[in-house]
Amino acid sequence: MAKKLTIALAGNPNSGKTTVFNALTGAHQHVGNYPGVTVEKKEGTLKYRDYEINVVDLPGTYSLTAYSIDEIVARNFVVEEKPDVIIDIVDASNLERNLYLATQFMELGVPLVIALNMSDLAERQGLKIDRDNLSALLGTPIVFTVATKRKGINELLDEAIRLVEGKVKLRRTTVSYGKEVQEEIRKIEETLIKDKRLIEKYPSRWLAVKLLENDSEVTKRIKESPYFDEISAAVERSVAHLKGIFGDEPENIIAEGRYGFISGVCSETVRRTYEIHHTISDRIDKVLINRILGLPIFLGLMWLVFKFTFKASEPLVGWVEALQEWLGNLLEGILPEGSAIQSLVVDGIVGGVGSVLTFVPIIFLLFLAMSVLEDSGYMARAAFVMDRLMHKIGLHGRSFIPMLLGFGCNLPAIMATRTIEDRRDRLVTILVNPFMSCGARLPVYTLFIGAFFAERMAGTILFSLYILGILVAILMAKIFRKYLFKGPAAPFVMELPPYRLPTLKGLLIHMWERGSVYLKKAGTIIFAGCVLVWFLSNFPWNPKYSKDYEVLIKQTEGNEEVVSQLENERAFEKLEKSYAGRLGRTIAPIFKPLGFNDWKISVGLFGGFIAKEIVVGTLGTLHSIGEADEESETLRQALQNEKRSDGSKLYNPLVAFSLMVFVLLYIPCVASIAVIKRETNSWKWPIFAAFYTTAVAWIVAFIVYQGGRFFGLGG
Repeated sequence: MAKKLTIALAGNPNSGKTTVFNALTGAHQHVGNYPGVTVEKKEGTLKYRDYEINVVDLPGTYSLTAYSIDEIVARNFVVEEKPDVIIDIVDASNLERNLYLATQFMELGVPLVIALNMSDLAERQGLKIDRDNLSALLGTPIVFTVATKRKGINELLDEAIRLVEGKVKLRRTTVSYGKEVQEEIRKIEETLIKDKRLIEKYPSRWLAVKLLENDSEVTKRIKESPYFDEISAAVERSVAHLKGIFGDEPENIIAEGRYGFISGVCSETVRRTYEIHHTISDRIDKVLINRILGLPIFLGLMWLVFKFTFKASEPLVGWVEALQEWLGNLLEGILPEGSAIQSLVVDGIVGGVGSVLTFVPIIFLLFLAMSVLEDSGYMARAAFVMDRLMHKIGLHGRSFIPMLLGFGCNLPAIMATRTIEDRRDRLVTILVNPFMSCGARLPVYTLFIGAFFAERMAGTILFSLYILGILVAILMAKIFRKYLFKGPAAPFVMELPPYRLPTLKGLLIHMWERGSVYLKKAGTIIFAGCVLVWFLSNFPWNPKYSKDYEVLIKQTEGNEEVVSQLENERAFEKLEKSYAGRLGRTIAPIFKPLGFNDWKISVGLFGGFIAKEIVVGTLGTLHSIGEADEESETLRQALQNEKRSDGSKLYNPLVAFSLMVFVLLYIPCVASIAVIKRETNSWKWPIFAAFYTTAVAWIVAFIVYQGGRFFGLGG
């Protein structure tokens, strides 16, 4: 007995859908109307292999949004009748316009086969479509057809049967609408899934998208839900949020997301095209994602971002430093002089945490500049430009997004690798992500660049560190892919949304979302770290000194120069005898070949494992204790004046740059290690990441320092 199979034919008007229908069913067809409407309903039958196939020719539509009766009829048939397979007839010579309907079928999660019809016409127009890659990117079988000549018709039926029988091995693809929209879709889904009967009938993600698009037909169906009020409230909040961020209706944002997805697909799979593009975005893209100009433009824009960050933050940093100094003096006068509590509050908390908070304006301005690039639509182009390079080194195209997020914070960046389906690609991305210079490292760069490099060089030096991190990540990814995780990278679609003018509200929200993470760390992890460093550097509280400083100071009272010298000697000896001093001297030999001849730096780097900002907080804590020279009030001045036992300067630009390179590359912070453990479900990979990144950091910093000395740059 023949098995029954229902196939629905869908497609844009003039895509050749009727010709395909006729080629499939021949004379075995009949025409009627859909119930309740005057829209024509065409059905036909055929026998193929062991199947008796019923073919339904759906009304020609450009989308499945409820704007016209044809669209409603087509969608209702797919959603309510649930045909076994949807065959979407796509005009191969007009791929970008026709694939819009396909993205909506993909959203519905229905069994889908795409027929690239009129493929002969596309070939004559010079279009060369990579079918296998297109199939992998869309997650659906692709068949070339020429319906007028019956070419590909049997293959179309074969693919439909293979899909029904579960013989198609393709990953499911969904359109990503960007972080903001995706988050709102997730929130609405969380409310929708409370109504189990509703979710059994319709996919929750599809419902959420349709509600954001203000689809009247879907809204009618939701009204029947006992959770209607709660769902409506969630949708209203999401719509208001998105309108505030983008300054546009969510349905327009979603439509642009689909077209961006399609543009990325076509860029990846169409080798040559004569299609005429008239949009402003397309004209701009001819320059910004040009194969020759794209990368230099991206690097130039990033360089400008860093120059802007340094220049615009100067007055703000000055205000924060002045506030820190005022607060320190105020508390010093209130708290008991010479007591442990005064030292803890003034030196440990205000001096340590305050040194880190000094860089808040810089970090917030960097995130503001990055938000401008992201909200304008350029960052997706940057991802597209870099995607070519990612493929060359064997990384997954999706890897660029987590790596890009890594410039803000490695924690969400590592978690963002969940979007990468292939385990090997995901692990490689996780392991190289710590080399992306996160915002936590920025205070260290700012401190040493400001202390040892001219202002005109600041942006360039900072830019070089970010580029070095990218290059090291690329090199290690190449090594991992060749020796540790062998195999080809999975395909990827890079969405290219249209350019838009960022809204002030959206920029401020994005800046605050990212910058507030830094403030939270300053109030928790960094605070705890600075207190720990203060404890290590102050205890034992009264060590056994080599001299009786109290007696000597009393004997020389009135001679300010001698008293100041004795106080400095006592402070330095206390540091050396403290737990921090012992720790620093123990690990200092490891860093000596890198130019770090100061045990305080060793302690700072050790504290950097807790959070990279603590390197600055530690130095602030240590130097505020040992510094008594009124001419060296700031941390930068303290570092500039730090001397060896022979009287020579301890730091110079080469040592500073070597130190920044080490901080850029060495062990991820403890929070990142914990996230790697959670994302890999194993201690093997976080431990491996901790050791291998530190080894890479030591090697690269060694090359920088020793190479600089070889060329006479050591000073």
